[in-house]
Order: sequence, then C-alpha cells, then structure tokens
Amino acid sequence: MDTRTRIQEVALELFTEHGYEKTSLREVAERLGVTKAALYYHFKSKEEIVASIVEDRIQVMDELIRWAETQPPGVETRRVLLSRYAEDLFGRNRFPVMRFFEQNQTVLKSLSAGLQMRERLIRFAHLLAGPGQSAENEVRAALAIFAVHSTFFAMRPEVPAHERHAVALKVAFELLDRIAEVEAESEKVDAAHR
Repeated sequence: MDTRTRIQEVALELFTEHGYEKTSLREVAERLGVTKAALYYHFKSKEEIVASIVEDRIQVMDELIRWAETQPPGVETRRVLLSRYAEDLFGRNRFPVMRFFEQNQTVLKSLSAGLQMRERLIRFAHLLAGPGQSAENEVRAALAIFAVHSTFFAMRPEVPAHERHAVALKVAFELLDRIAEVEAESEKVDAAHR
C-alpha cells in the first residue's frame, strides 16, 4: 500500500473515532508513526485528505458514467451499472469511507469535491433511470442508489458485509426492475393509442 493511501486510511480511522473537527494532523502523523513534516509532504491539511478521498471516488464515478454512456439503455445495463457502482465504491472494505461520509455530511458540503460528487450522483441516477423517464422512475433510480448506500447504516451491525451487500443489491434491483415494468406498460399504452 502506498503512503498516500495509508494516510487516507489512518485519517479516516481517526476522523471516525474522534470526529473530523477533533482530530489533528499531529494525531494522524503519530498514528502513522511519521513526523508531521513527512505527512505535510503528501497533505497540507485535513481538508486536503478528505478532498483526495472524494476525488478518488469521483474518478471511479466518472469511469462508470463514461461506460454507461456507451451502453444500450435497458434492464441489463442498469443492473451491471449498479453492481459496478456497489462494488467499486462500497465493496473491498470501503466501509470506513462510507462511515466517514455518513458522520461528516457538513464537512463534505463545504468542499468543492463534495459538490462534484453530488453532481456525479445526479448524473448517475439519470443514467440508471434512462432517457426520457418520468419523475417516478427518476426517484426509483435515486432510491436504488441509496439502497446500495444503506449497506453501512440501515442494517444491523451484526449482519455480515457480504450479506448486507447482497440484500442492498436485491432491493436496488427490485427498484430498477420496476422502471422496466413501467416502461413496458407505457409502451403498451402508446401502442394501443396508435
């Protein structure tokens, strides 16, 4: 693991344990076992650490959005897109990042990277809904995203991570499948009126 990633992980641990505002860069350096000067080489402030974490996630979102824009709309694309989102942003032990985001909404809102992440989530929801969708289907797409987010705060802590992930995707897919059902119903109505 590179130094930058290790700093991010340790900072997240401390921000989650003690709170973002109550954690100093000195404490991050001490937990890492490095000097404050060595930490400054990578990050000059706590804000820079958080911004770097959000920017890493924005890069992943941008890759997913680019991929989705090249795919045909439909059920399978929606499912693959949401599965990739769940794995790339929530899988592989990314629980500490999401826990930090949950506990520090005000910090994220004050960073430009936080606003950029919000913009990406809106674009992502529109891609999940598909072109020309009703407001109801756009809400279903947004709720599917938040079903994935629920893996870290809406379920009992004793539920194993892999089970949380599977349950969240199941619920998210139910919402996405309903979008497809509404599309099919609408097409039948349109065909009947022709």
